[in-house]
Amino acid sequence: MKYNSFILFFVLSFLTVSCTDNLVDVGTGIQPISDGITVGADTFHVVTENIDIASMSTKPDSFLLGAFYDAKYGSTQADILAQVEGPTGYKYPTNAKPDSVVLVMKCLSWFGDKYAPLDVNVYQMDKKTFNFTDNIQTNLDPKQYVSFNDTTWLGHKVITARNASVVSSDSIWKIVKLSDNFKNRFFDDTKYASEKTFKDFFGGIYIKVNFGTSTLLNINTLYLESHYHYKVLRNGEKDSITLTGSLVFPANINVRQVNRIVHPDQAAVMAKLKQNNEVNYISAPANIQTSIVVPLARMKQRMDAKILNKNLTMNNVIIKAEVTELDSSTYGQPRVANLMIMKDSELSEFFKNNEIPSGSNAVLGSYVAATTSTAPYYSFDIAKLIATEIKTAATNGTALPEYLTLRLVPVDVTYNSNNVITAVKQQNSMSAVTIRSGKNKVSPMRIHAVYSGF
Repeated sequence: MKYNSFILFFVLSFLTVSCTDNLVDVGTGIQPISDGITVGADTFHVVTENIDIASMSTKPDSFLLGAFYDAKYGSTQADILAQVEGPTGYKYPTNAKPDSVVLVMKCLSWFGDKYAPLDVNVYQMDKKTFNFTDNIQTNLDPKQYVSFNDTTWLGHKVITARNASVVSSDSIWKIVKLSDNFKNRFFDDTKYASEKTFKDFFGGIYIKVNFGTSTLLNINTLYLESHYHYKVLRNGEKDSITLTGSLVFPANINVRQVNRIVHPDQAAVMAKLKQNNEVNYISAPANIQTSIVVPLARMKQRMDAKILNKNLTMNNVIIKAEVTELDSSTYGQPRVANLMIMKDSELSEFFKNNEIPSGSNAVLGSYVAATTSTAPYYSFDIAKLIATEIKTAATNGTALPEYLTLRLVPVDVTYNSNNVITAVKQQNSMSAVTIRSGKNKVSPMRIHAVYSGF
């Protein structure tokens, strides 16, 4: 028995010394270094819960449009509200006449059934528009922006995702011809005099899907295009030719667009999912997330006791979120690619302030694929996050909170050419994953901690 204990101590000590890059010094101990090194390892149980997410604040690079029903995660409906940038100072050629105004959407991919029809209606935002700096939620009410009358209705078309990944005129470019009434109103270059003049004249468009439960399009380009013609005289006034032109009004980074995403049956779905407490669920965009309650004070107390109140250093504190109930159906949602863990209380400010995960505020998970003997899982080393909480309490002279509530959030991550993270946003594309909960009978979610005392 003593021999086995010695071997365990030697292995842990070697791990502690050899992995110095992962050490996180809490700095609250009272013993000098000369007293030697004490190594500890512990497992702590956590409490997990499904959290319904009504909305999120985001400025997406692409937009979902359509509707999809999933038997497990429920319904997702996605519309688009978008400002377009006006051509400040532009003047149409003399004697120009309008031909048409069209809405152009570029669809590079889709989720669901590519042959399922989507009934698309286009309206004008006439009540109010967006301020560029507004923190707009994805569950916004379109009635605050659109009157929904004959004047604000601009156009209609039934489209599909058919061949959306193939370059062809009827697939990538989804074109909706807008009404003649709007064409004539929009063809007014006096309204292009300034950015404010144009915004007061035209607040934007609302693109709404009326029916469909099987397809969501990924729209990555959106603009209005005004087509016109005009005559040019030749040989004095003896004859003339007719020329055509077009003017683009892009929905770009200079103006605001919002992807309205709602889950109409979310309450019923949550009630159904909570009947099984052995698993938790994560579904994007803005649908379901998982909270993890960590016994922070008990962890600190147990670690201090094992290292005899020496200076506490954490080698690693690992949470494993094991994946289960993998969906292999034709229209099953893809697995969440990137999961991030962070303090529940700081979630909104993190994304509002465009923060980057540093370890002390949030941690990106690493996905580990399944082997012949283990299930796939996401791994999070929260050592720095836990150490930050302990240090903050010690610095402020306050009691360490009994519990720390964390949140698993699906995110989109952007890297630069050096593989450095430059942006993290809440995910706005379809994906989901089911993980084992803190009450799972096969393998409950828990924390594995290795730490040292100096």
